Amino acid sequence: MNKEYRIFFGFKKEPFVSNIPVTDILQTNEVISVKQRFDYTVNLGGIGVITGDVGSGKSTALRFASAGLHKSEYSVYYITASSGSIIELYRQIAEAIGIVNIKGSRAGMVSMIRSEITEIVSGCKRKVLLIIDEASLLRMEVFAELHTIVQFRQDSEMWLPLILAGQSTLIDRLQYRASSPLSSRVISRSHLEGLNLQGMKEYLNHHIRLAGIDIFTDQAITAIHQGSGGLLRKANHLAPGSTGCCYCKKRDERICRACKACGNRSFLTP
Repeated sequence: MNKEYRIFFGFKKEPFVSNIPVTDILQTNEVISVKQRFDYTVNLGGIGVITGDVGSGKSTALRFASAGLHKSEYSVYYITASSGSIIELYRQIAEAIGIVNIKGSRAGMVSMIRSEITEIVSGCKRKVLLIIDEASLLRMEVFAELHTIVQFRQDSEMWLPLILAGQSTLIDRLQYRASSPLSSRVISRSHLEGLNLQGMKEYLNHHIRLAGIDIFTDQAITAIHQGSGGLLRKANHLAPGSTGCCYCKKRDERICRACKACGNRSFLTP
């Protein structure tokens, strides 16, 4: 955001940023629900599933939930899934937990990962959590085998709670017969949907007030809600675009007519 733009609106800081501090995340009912199920899963050492459409706020909800785990007590390992093989996923997990140059067969890789987790839990006296984001991208062979890394001491110890986050197709993949050993360990599920109009109003006003001002009219909020379908990521793009269009309209009507951010209309308070 340029200096002139900030002065024009009186922004103290840029709104609608992706790296918003955890303390500034709006605690909606959906976010609180995710955290409650997240905590339940971690405490019991099971597997939790978080789903939602693209841009519905899954990653933000995960950040909020995991921030509640004390750093001196928990080691949280976060990886982003791909459509690669199970071997590639094992390498990602190994790299995340600090295993260097993992090699060998699948069974050997699983053994190395479990041994490292056992050392962290039993030797270092720390609790562990593995988060796999974009899990809906994983191959079926991965779903069929992933449960093996959470089995410790003949499946009697729950030392590696696992959170799987992804699009709604993740649920479909867990319903296949090959996925049953994994899905049978799922103890919590959360689903994030697009916000309704009232929820969008609270969301937009919350973020714009964090920037130090209050400029959105009800008409602006309705337009952004309709354009985003209630999805937070789209709203985060549309809202700054509408402020930018208002800014250029104030300065030069010709610029605004060429701007596509808000359909050549300004929905903001003059």
